[in-house]
Amino acid sequence: MSVAGLGCGGNSRLGMARGATTEQAADLVRHALDLGVTFIDTAQAYGTEAAVGLGVAGRRDGVFISTKCTVRQAGGGEWLAPADLAGRIEDGLRQLRTDRIDLFNLHAVRPDDYDEVVERLVPELRRQQQAGKIRFLGVTELFQTDTRHEMLARAVPDGIFDVVMVGFNLLNPSARRSVFPLTRVADVGTQIMFAVRRALSRPEVLRELVATLVAEGQVAPDAVNPDDPLDFVTRSAGAGSVVEAAYRFCRHEAGADVILTGTGDPRHLSENVAAILGPPLPAGVLQRLEQAFGRVDSVSGL
Repeated sequence: MSVAGLGCGGNSRLGMARGATTEQAADLVRHALDLGVTFIDTAQAYGTEAAVGLGVAGRRDGVFISTKCTVRQAGGGEWLAPADLAGRIEDGLRQLRTDRIDLFNLHAVRPDDYDEVVERLVPELRRQQQAGKIRFLGVTELFQTDTRHEMLARAVPDGIFDVVMVGFNLLNPSARRSVFPLTRVADVGTQIMFAVRRALSRPEVLRELVATLVAEGQVAPDAVNPDDPLDFVTRSAGAGSVVEAAYRFCRHEAGADVILTGTGDPRHLSENVAAILGPPLPAGVLQRLEQAFGRVDSVSGL
């Protein structure tokens, strides 16, 4: 699999969140394949499974497809029933135009829900796996609220899941302490989400977020320039932007396997894939990032 993965959710959803058609989104999938991307992550909730299926048509054997479904309604509502899970897998197969899903994930599992998820839904996933409809089992965290990776710290040692999706970025690298040591020992694959979010693409959001971290004592006041907290990264890393540096930071982290990037713009996608394939950040920059943000575990990057 490619180290760069096409993420079909997020704020863009292959451009469909901003009005792109299924065919236009499929063109972006084709562009990703032309760039050498062989890992695609989608979900029923994103509304992009059909675009992925259309985009990989004729090239399916060279692509690893990951999809997922939410285990519970928003706000702690009704649980997904095993029979409904089976139905969603069937619908995914139809939308993706395939006879097997390479990786099926239980999506956005909260720490307090983990035991119930395993009891209710994993037996059905095993049945679907035995039937050949899915190959590998995965679970994704809700990083926006589970910024300390409490769910994954429990899930990985259980030995149930082959792959986990974990939030990791240069503003909150806490997974290097709480998740990656576990996945590396257990030989569990990782999908990295939140490599770049608003705080790493919008300077004004970054300034506000870092100011909050300083006020909370997670970042030392003298560790960063409050007006441009990551100026040392772009100045010393040979990176054209914070976004490029952020992707390079994630890609070369021990334990980070596939770095997801999502957009609706082919040019933007090309730039992001090139960044993921770029060299490691210099040791001095990594040291300063660790000094500044190494203790942070309270934010996702928005």
